Amino acid sequence: MVRGRDACWEHCVLVDATRQKVRCNYCHREFSGGVYRMKFHLAQIKNKDIVPCTEVPNDVRDQIQSILSTPKKQKAPKKTKVDRAANGQQNSSSASGGFHPNHGSSGQHGSTCPSLLFPRPSPSEQPAVDDEQKQKQDDADKKVAVFFFHNSVPFSAAKSMYYQEMVDAIAECGVGYKAPSYEKLRSTLMEKVKCDVNDGCKKLRDGWRETGCTILCDCWSDGRTKSLVVFSVTCPKGTLFLKSVDISGHADDAHYLFELLESVVLEVGLENVVQVMTDSAASYVYAGRLLMAKYTTLFWSPCASFCIDKMLEDISKQEWVSTVLEEAKTITHYIYSHAWILNMMRKFTGGRELIRPRIARFVTNFLSLRSIVVQEDNLKHMFSHMDWMSSVYSRRPDAQNVKSLLYLERFWKSAHEAVSMSEPLVKVLRIVDGDMPAMGYIYEGIERAKIAIKAYYNSIEEKYMPIWDIIDRRWNVQLHSPLHAAAAFLNPSIFYGLNFKVDLRMRNGFQEAMRKMATEDRDKIEITKEHPTYINAQGALGTEFAIMGRTLNAAGDWWAGYGYEIPTLQRAAIRILSQPCSSHWCGWNWSSFEALHTKKRNRMELEKLNDLVFVHCNLHLQAIIQSRDGKCKPIIFDEIDVGSEWPTEMESPSPLLDDSWLDNLPLECKGSP
Repeated sequence: MVRGRDACWEHCVLVDATRQKVRCNYCHREFSGGVYRMKFHLAQIKNKDIVPCTEVPNDVRDQIQSILSTPKKQKAPKKTKVDRAANGQQNSSSASGGFHPNHGSSGQHGSTCPSLLFPRPSPSEQPAVDDEQKQKQDDADKKVAVFFFHNSVPFSAAKSMYYQEMVDAIAECGVGYKAPSYEKLRSTLMEKVKCDVNDGCKKLRDGWRETGCTILCDCWSDGRTKSLVVFSVTCPKGTLFLKSVDISGHADDAHYLFELLESVVLEVGLENVVQVMTDSAASYVYAGRLLMAKYTTLFWSPCASFCIDKMLEDISKQEWVSTVLEEAKTITHYIYSHAWILNMMRKFTGGRELIRPRIARFVTNFLSLRSIVVQEDNLKHMFSHMDWMSSVYSRRPDAQNVKSLLYLERFWKSAHEAVSMSEPLVKVLRIVDGDMPAMGYIYEGIERAKIAIKAYYNSIEEKYMPIWDIIDRRWNVQLHSPLHAAAAFLNPSIFYGLNFKVDLRMRNGFQEAMRKMATEDRDKIEITKEHPTYINAQGALGTEFAIMGRTLNAAGDWWAGYGYEIPTLQRAAIRILSQPCSSHWCGWNWSSFEALHTKKRNRMELEKLNDLVFVHCNLHLQAIIQSRDGKCKPIIFDEIDVGSEWPTEMESPSPLLDDSWLDNLPLECKGSP
């Protein structure tokens, strides 16, 4: 990783030399593996687990693509200083034309030496052509921008994976392409895209029978009279938006909610549903119990992200924790309230932010405190730097208060303790807060968090027990279920671990889960016979590949690959381990659903608007699937980085506010069923 030798270093920053971790200057994603993997990110080329950059400028993308597409040639002998100087002059004269791979330049002994850092334009009129092309690019960029500005299109739309796909498709048509009309967009094209979305949804439905699925029930209220609920269905292959329902006046009616949940379960297919996940409100808890009583094969679970966030809320109420969190808020509020100070802070932190506004409130507080602790030296340096000392801000009372906090030993002592004590829980939350199957990890995660907290306090009971009590109160009463215990028992990376011990609660949870899932006597008999094979890692489960796969494969994939000799237990394990623990990651824009259910509409208008919402939401979910390449990855506790981007930080879909297109619907819509 030699910075000066690769053009890509202009567009990324070295974060950790030991781990070869680099950060993109445009979207701020971080990758291990050095600048080579960053090239694929900037070139918007999918490669293994690399996510294409959504914010890289087109000229930079083209430059990196050109570098990647240029075949490597043998190195030529070093040039003289005179040659290098001349080369640099030629580069500066053609900089406006962008990067263009040089097809060869004579070095010593007549060898061919490609130059990517300092491309040489040919003696022909190439620069003029480049200038003309650049002018076209600038003109096209401006026209796209005008379209955004004139129509109030959210700038976040430029981050959409569909944005570049659209532009590429238009470019393929060439000059003269006629964009679809207003009428075509709201009629035939909507139907065509809806059909495409339905085709994608059908593939998800086909996977439900094998892996099972979880029904997610997300709730929203305006705090007064309006209450909505959104139903979606998730499995390892992705998530499907079903519908939104106005439950205003019934949010506290457990029997009404039970009937609503029941209707969704029957719509999805009782045989497909492993878990129903809802809010932790009393009415939903009771409705979930009614559902499990009637349909004994189902599990009801609360959202794990919500419950762990509540643990952090309870911890933050401790006096010393509350004090240091408030002091951290004072620091971040001051910095983010002044543009000049914020820009200065970003300069000293290398572009790293101190706050994470898109994550749940109490997690945000602890992550912000963690960011301050990580940037301790940089923040102190900033407030003692000459640029700061000579600014008008430095002499103001609020600035003096912030600076005194940053040099207060008691603040840093409390901050380090709060971060060290809370981070094990934040790490568990990072694991479960997403659409990936995390069911097999939450039980072990909570236990690991408690052990880490105890170790931090050197096993001094009076220090760690108050935190343990908070965790146990939420975990035992509100969150834990037999499904979590069974998933931990069936997770090979945990079960076969050297330090793993099966406790009574886990054994009982496994037995309860098998009783619910094995509905027929013959299945119970088969599981009883197959159980020792798994316990003792016999047959295919004990092969060299199966042993390596325990930590290299996702738990569900491991069972699919190596559990074929015990098929009944294999099926149960795959269905359990394929479920998520959280329902908060979708990031719905509730204003769209509120608009759908607020205004009175005729039947035809309501059908068309429902179609648009269905397409809109499922395209959002499909983009999430494609961003992770549809792959499930094993979770390794020690490698979880809570500072990386969280699923809940992704952009929410833009609201559907304009319904004028429903006026005077075309005739072909009136006959729609």
